[in-house]
Amino acid sequence: MFISLRELYKKAEENNVAIGAFNTNNLEVTQAIVLAANELKLPLIIQTTPSALEYAGLDELFSIIKNLIDESSVPMVAHLDHAKELEIIGQCLEKGYRSVMYDGSDLLYENNLAETKKVVELAHKFEALVEAEVGVVGRGEEGREVVRQKMTNVSEAVNFVKLTDVDSLAVSIGNIHGAPEGESLDIELLKELNQSIDIPLVLHGASGLKPATIEQAIQSGIRKINIDTQIRQAFKHGIQESVDDPDKDLREFLSDARSDVKAVVIKYLKLFNRSD
Repeated sequence: MFISLRELYKKAEENNVAIGAFNTNNLEVTQAIVLAANELKLPLIIQTTPSALEYAGLDELFSIIKNLIDESSVPMVAHLDHAKELEIIGQCLEKGYRSVMYDGSDLLYENNLAETKKVVELAHKFEALVEAEVGVVGRGEEGREVVRQKMTNVSEAVNFVKLTDVDSLAVSIGNIHGAPEGESLDIELLKELNQSIDIPLVLHGASGLKPATIEQAIQSGIRKINIDTQIRQAFKHGIQESVDDPDKDLREFLSDARSDVKAVVIKYLKLFNRSD
């Protein structure tokens, strides 16, 4: 069942929990995400990046997502993650996405602000919500050096939200894409941001964080948490476990991978939905 992300944010705030946002690239991962939501009867967000759409096709991948959400009684949202081009955002809005992220974190602050305003103006015509990013969430893989991390500045974030009318904000508080070793969060910065900004805050790069840190982030104001790396790793593991078995059919490999992804989604959904 499709639902407005605005409504999900409202319920998450009321219950002091976070909405799980899980990235997909194909049929099996999407099935795993929906199966997990159905089993726990917990709402979630299914995300696609522009590179996922380039790989699978916008029409094809969105059709899979839409059909599976339509068949479920659990509220879910389709979201475009980390889009940098207005063209792909427009295509996704036309297709039926009602939540998009414009990632202008590579731009100068003033340019990020100006481009985000354009996206907000377009998306709001479709009654869609827009997520943006202030600061730069770093990138690293399995202990490698973090690339281009810049913590979110509170005054810049406050000004950005006021001038763009954006609906949610991804923040950089020590979180890093790629699940590197030693990832930690500046919880005091998060608390200051939460006190200063009256829209939902989003945590990217959460796959490398310890459960206790994630719980602390939720209690301090995070309302949407993205998981991608752990899903990719689970899918690969599910295939690698049996790929050398000559008696197994390709569909069995994919089924094993789907099961492993489902377990990851269930784990995070339970963690994100713990409440006081």
